[in-house]
Amino acid sequence: MTEKTIPLLPCQTIQPVVDFYSALGFEVTFIQKSPYAYAVVERGDVELQFFGMKKYDPTQSFSGCYVLTDDVDALHGAFRAGLKSAYGRIPARGLPRIGPVKDMSYGVRQFLMTDPAGNTIRIGQPNDAESDGHHQPAPKEPFARALHLAVVFADSKQDLGAAVKILDRALRDTLEAGEGDDGIRKEGASPTAVQLYRLLVLRGDVAQRLDETEDARGFLGRAAVVELTEAERTEVVDDTERAAELLESLQDEDRDRDQERVR
Repeated sequence: MTEKTIPLLPCQTIQPVVDFYSALGFEVTFIQKSPYAYAVVERGDVELQFFGMKKYDPTQSFSGCYVLTDDVDALHGAFRAGLKSAYGRIPARGLPRIGPVKDMSYGVRQFLMTDPAGNTIRIGQPNDAESDGHHQPAPKEPFARALHLAVVFADSKQDLGAAVKILDRALRDTLEAGEGDDGIRKEGASPTAVQLYRLLVLRGDVAQRLDETEDARGFLGRAAVVELTEAERTEVVDDTERAAELLESLQDEDRDRDQERVR
């Protein structure tokens, strides 16, 4: 016997959802408008089905599914390119949106994507054969702990408010000279350069998702001047790529605003 699970997801109207998944390279294999709205999209072995609900509110959605892949980075790149082509920019907040690729503490490398109907599709690739699927305990070192928890809240639970509180507290606790009020240097009072860079990029990322674009620019600007050795730069490849993605997104938004003014 062979079985297959197919997610059945709600939406308010079918066409924006179909257009979104078409931009991602999905094929629309079925669509109907009556007696009720329904659609099926497929990409390789992934099949998603959607049904219309007139009183459904996409902004209040908690629905979604998980898709496993053997090349999450390639899929993320393909989806970003498709969205850029279809929308003229890569949506990072609101509906629809696509998030960054992150190594999570529960043994997967993943990204989150939310469609126009508010359905969050989590796409991941197992990257730790020894993981049991549970979150690893948060580190005890303060800045490592802050990064660990902020990533969980921002890129798994999607609780941006909680991530902001954690990141702001960590950045507030960063002492420029690593000294206490008594002028005596405190061990562990300052983050490493790698930790500081990651904190600032993630804080800029969250600010951009919250539509706080000037704050996003500020945090990314601060990250850009963090001095990193060549060895340290190899530790922050994902963060550096995310910073570049965010800057591109901000530039796209500037262009869109300029075009609106011209109109």
